[in-house]
Amino acid sequence: MAKISQYFSLVTFTHTIFAMPFALTGYIYALTSTDTAFDWTLLVKILLCMVFARNAAMGFNRWADRKIDAANPRTAGREIPSGKISPRAGLIFVIINSAAFVMTTAFINELTLILSPVALIVALGYSLTKRFTALSHIVLGMALAIAPVGAYISVTGTIALIPLILAVMVITWTSGFDILYSLQDAEFDRQHKLHSIPAKFSARGAVGISIALHAVTAAAIILAGIYYGGKTLYWIGAAVYIAMLVVQHFVFTPTKTRRIASSFGLINGITSVSYAIFFIADMLLR
Repeated sequence: MAKISQYFSLVTFTHTIFAMPFALTGYIYALTSTDTAFDWTLLVKILLCMVFARNAAMGFNRWADRKIDAANPRTAGREIPSGKISPRAGLIFVIINSAAFVMTTAFINELTLILSPVALIVALGYSLTKRFTALSHIVLGMALAIAPVGAYISVTGTIALIPLILAVMVITWTSGFDILYSLQDAEFDRQHKLHSIPAKFSARGAVGISIALHAVTAAAIILAGIYYGGKTLYWIGAAVYIAMLVVQHFVFTPTKTRRIASSFGLINGITSVSYAIFFIADMLLR
């Protein structure tokens, strides 16, 4: 039987930090904008939904891509192709986490339960999109963008503009950095007829598209701050976020793809966490 640590590695659990801060931001915004009392129980349910959904999505990704990963020297050591976790065990892991996600939403409110299959379809479906469209990066962004919207719905049972703007931020930010990450596999993707922006375009063209997406991210950050009425702390967080977007494009270039593996998670983790800390502090200290 696979060790628990191997399942954590299977789903790259540390990358949960990309979306989790936005779930917390959506939750706090829902409380402060509707004058709702803080509820630890609800927060735990939201965080559990985040963990279960991401486990299911990443587990399915590793299961669906097991043959592709085995053929790629960069990913051949992953848990399923290396034999540390069997394909059957990996699929069972996906089913358990998917069921746990839906069950948890049932204890939140009716709308989260109704939308839970949609969230799973997007989150799991991403893994298949690279087989037929270079827009797979956008689908990945949509999967992570569920975090702020889902958290807001969990509190209010409705939707509002700020969570939607945050969703646009997450979609463009995620798809932009995923394009940079995919630079590592551009030639492999072409050889195996897999679709990605780096495989479809030149490396410089892919970086240009990533920069354009991150420009939209920056615009969304500014729009959110204006609509929300952000004070000093919000704009500090926004400035740090935008600065980290710029840093990415100096660190990860067509000629510096080797740096991606070592610093990709750190840079994007700082990006999401710093923005969430300043935004939440701005909301709570108003």
